[in-house]
Amino acid sequence: MTASARLAELGIVLPEVVPPLAAYVPATQVGDFVYTSGQLPMRDGELVAQGKVSENREGIVHLEDAQFAARQCALNALAAIHSLVGIDSVKRIVKVTGYVASAPGFSNQAQVLNGASLLLGEVFGDAGVHVRSAVGVAELPLGAPVEVELTVQV
Repeated sequence: MTASARLAELGIVLPEVVPPLAAYVPATQVGDFVYTSGQLPMRDGELVAQGKVSENREGIVHLEDAQFAARQCALNALAAIHSLVGIDSVKRIVKVTGYVASAPGFSNQAQVLNGASLLLGEVFGDAGVHVRSAVGVAELPLGAPVEVELTVQV
């Protein structure tokens, strides 16, 4: 099954490409690989969540919301890939790199990034299995809780 058919089966419509916030492009191809810029959890021009991630503090983005935000980041990265080469040209997801704006003491960055990884597995099956880095950081652009970039083989 193609990625576009699987997206349709899952009821997922890829969003519009998020316009760059500075001097860069959303995705670029080098040989058989496409690299995306870091994607924020934007939907319809707004962040789906804002703030630092923590599991036990009020006024903070909780784990489940951060996972949803990571999923949105992955959708935005797929949209950037689709706009460049077409989603059905993706042979496999190679690497996911994610940055999590973490409150002091938060160490479940890997769980946050599962929001992106699980989506990629749903869409690409075995070709969605990838290597990954999940990094905790102090701040992200616009106060986003998570940022995700993809490397894919086409």
